[in-house]
Amino acid sequence: MNTSSSNMSVPASLDRLQDVMAFVEAGAEAAGVPPTKRSGLCLAVEEAFVNICSYAFPDGQGEIEVARFANDEAFVLEIKDKGPEFNQLSVPEPDLSIPLEQRQIGGLGVHFIRNFTDRADWRRENDRNILRLTVTLGEKGRPS
Repeated sequence: MNTSSSNMSVPASLDRLQDVMAFVEAGAEAAGVPPTKRSGLCLAVEEAFVNICSYAFPDGQGEIEVARFANDEAFVLEIKDKGPEFNQLSVPEPDLSIPLEQRQIGGLGVHFIRNFTDRADWRRENDRNILRLTVTLGEKGRPS
């Protein structure tokens, strides 16, 4: 079984989003995540990162760590922050049957996180929020 991992830390600032996205995209591509799953994963990561910057650290005085792990079966990201305890996955699913102009603001980003990954989990550990996003690689797995 081939495994790889790496991580990066950036200030909790929206101007670092492109750095995080490049890190995620490069890891997902190297792991063999198909392009359609990669784009969904990137959208989920963008939503999670923006939520952390906007709500956990609105003054930009925090740090976000992104760790990536890959093996033959899955590509996994962990997005970690020391902001106030908050489980992004606890936000209720938006009612998509309501016309857009009648919907309440918010919740659609978390919908993307849940639906553009094969698995999303949250935990609080050592005073950190840890959002874990998993994309399974299926039979194709990592390129040889």
